Amino acid sequence: MSGNLIYLDNAATSFPKPREVLKKMLKTYVRSGVSPGRGSYDLADEAAELVYQTRRKLTRFFSASDPERVIFTANATDALNIALQGLLRPGDHVVSTRLEHNSVLRPLYHLEKQGMIEYDLVCFDDSGYICPQQIMKAVKHNTKLVVVSHASNVLGTVQPAKEIARLCSEHGIPLLLDAAQSAGHIPIDMHSWGIGALAFTGHKALLGPTGIGGLILSPGLDIRTTRFGGTGIESRSLIHTQSFPHRLEAGTLNLAGILGLSASLDYLEQKNYEHLWQREMALTQRLYDGLRSISKVVFLSPPPTKQSVPVLTCAMKDMDSGDVGDILDGDYGIAVRIGLHCAPLVHVDLGTDASGAIRFSPGPFNTDKDIDFAVAAMAEIAAHS
Repeated sequence: MSGNLIYLDNAATSFPKPREVLKKMLKTYVRSGVSPGRGSYDLADEAAELVYQTRRKLTRFFSASDPERVIFTANATDALNIALQGLLRPGDHVVSTRLEHNSVLRPLYHLEKQGMIEYDLVCFDDSGYICPQQIMKAVKHNTKLVVVSHASNVLGTVQPAKEIARLCSEHGIPLLLDAAQSAGHIPIDMHSWGIGALAFTGHKALLGPTGIGGLILSPGLDIRTTRFGGTGIESRSLIHTQSFPHRLEAGTLNLAGILGLSASLDYLEQKNYEHLWQREMALTQRLYDGLRSISKVVFLSPPPTKQSVPVLTCAMKDMDSGDVGDILDGDYGIAVRIGLHCAPLVHVDLGTDASGAIRFSPGPFNTDKDIDFAVAAMAEIAAHS
């Protein structure tokens, strides 16, 4: 941790980053930090090869099919915008859910207000899960895409993506999976599940730096170019190249971020990221058990299970979540996320859209002591409220 800070906001961004990742990222960037694919000299070729190696690592990590269809973006929000605007056409219908982050809700709303598409949002059940059959019931004759958040950033629930993808495939509709909260926690098999497109970010459970993410596409998925610019190839033409991955990548890539992501993937493989997830879930269970003894704490998240990510959201009776967060930070040195968590419809459905909620999200470098201190702090706040 940084100083005396107890950081429990890893669902927003993981912190601190593993020292091994930062050291490897910096060492490689100092040696090879030139513009990849933009020169005929050896160092530019080396930088381009490092980028391609990272595409291959991501292809293996997500069990995808083709490194050429790994598109680097700034983050998951950027990836989702590229996918939605590149896949959808006038008159199309989209099915999504009320669990979604604003990174999905706002682009859909924008496209609807532009008169381009229409969409329907499926409700989640009392346990925080989406029923795949309910998604299918929302499908219309002009439904061209289903968009689902793999793991809720408010409730921590992991949706049945494999079953949803199977049903989508039976209807000939691609599934766009938002893996911002699941990538690095939950194994994802794009090929065997039949996922059409996957959006991820590097700075959360993948333990990489901010400013790097990606969009991974299945073979044959047709997607339009929505941004245009330099690619380092076919420079004589004023038409943006349609070959992958350059079709969806305009301008110089974030090489430092890509190198950091590459190093973090190596770290996760070495440490076995499923073991890290199990440890984080044990901390989440410890937190849940401790907070459950405080009568004024009301849980929004269901109890942690094997179908969860390490996220626990709650509220304090008779207190605004912002006030609780300020006290945790100012008096106890505990960092949590308060408010609506950029997922307003979840809070509307839970009745917490006025006061918001408090989200705890342990990470790989938290300890049992951190969790016990957070529980004690919440107990003191409740006692004096």
